[in-house]
Amino acid sequence: MTLDRQRGMPGGASHTAVTDFLSATLKSIPRSDQRRWGEVYVRGLLEVDGKKTMRALAHRAGGGIEQSLYQFISKSPWESRPVRQELARLVQRAAAPRAWVVHALDVAKAGDHSVGVQRQFVPSAGRVLNCQRSIGVWLASDELACPVDWRLSLPDAWVREPLARKRASIPDGVRACPPEQCAVGSVAAIADGWGLPGRPVVMDLGETDPYPVCAQLVDLQVPFVVRVDPWRPFTAMDMGLAPLTRADAQGPDSLVAALSRRSVPVEWLDHRTDEVRANQVGSVPVRLRGSQERPEAPRLSLLGAWTGAKERQPGEFWVTNLPPSQLGTAYRTAMLTRRVERDLAEVADPLGLRDFEGRSYRGWHHHMTMVSLAHALTVLGRTSRAGERAAAAPVGIGLSRTTGLAA
Repeated sequence: MTLDRQRGMPGGASHTAVTDFLSATLKSIPRSDQRRWGEVYVRGLLEVDGKKTMRALAHRAGGGIEQSLYQFISKSPWESRPVRQELARLVQRAAAPRAWVVHALDVAKAGDHSVGVQRQFVPSAGRVLNCQRSIGVWLASDELACPVDWRLSLPDAWVREPLARKRASIPDGVRACPPEQCAVGSVAAIADGWGLPGRPVVMDLGETDPYPVCAQLVDLQVPFVVRVDPWRPFTAMDMGLAPLTRADAQGPDSLVAALSRRSVPVEWLDHRTDEVRANQVGSVPVRLRGSQERPEAPRLSLLGAWTGAKERQPGEFWVTNLPPSQLGTAYRTAMLTRRVERDLAEVADPLGLRDFEGRSYRGWHHHMTMVSLAHALTVLGRTSRAGERAAAAPVGIGLSRTTGLAA
């Protein structure tokens, strides 16, 4: 096995920095040979161009090791969670993220053998796809976003059929899980035992009833900002408004008027363009339909943001349990979804996030963990170089925070 120690990493980190990072994040893997294969796999993800197949990764390291890499990813019994926990702690220390952003990942598949694949409706695509659905929890700041945990959303058929479970080696305790509940489970685990400072959770619920998710996040004592469809699930409170449903012609107009009266301009950084923009954002107190059964339910706010200059009504709606006085903070936090979308497209996808072709549940988790490590090396190295340039620039120019992965 040959390791190319001279070739630079796409993230700009030196060989020593990469080795130190991987030594820290892979230390929970008990066997030294498995830790070595982990380093080979991550370096392959960083250096190989195009699709990250086992053959391509093995060829990059000198060839003749494809079976060993396959064994490490698909069969070896090392646990992903401790690796992800250490990754999260390193990203927390290096980047001081402002939010935990939940982002859905839908991977189209041609066949039906990959674990979790099924023909299902995908809201982001607006149609039925044969795909694998999962969610990632990303630590996000203005400078970077990095995935630190992954949950595979398994349809009923994959957990109900003994043969399907056996073929994919799905553990006995794993059950079917819609994406939003996978997200809550991941957030609960991170909040409970990962040792990270609490941060607001950002999530897009689309047309899903937000009450179950928001109620669970409230019970977890987690701050949140979740994107919603407001016309179905809400009843405004303290505003004297009728229940807001699609059939209630007065409800939407009354809601828009209330939001407009309470709107203020909010400046925010658009991570798609790196430009500072300003939107009118209004806020009204609401309670979720179903919370009438919980008299102690906390006060929530519905944010409406006018995303176009000539829009008559808000183009985005978010529900948050942050105080009304933090309207600007809540909206700027919500906009970190664009940081995640950008780093997903520019970093994670080119590193092979969607490239795993194996059939096993364990293999999928192992691959997503290794890609997350490669992603962290890339974005932390990129931010470190930007910080070095800022330090050399005149005062007042550049970023205010650097990381420790310089070449």
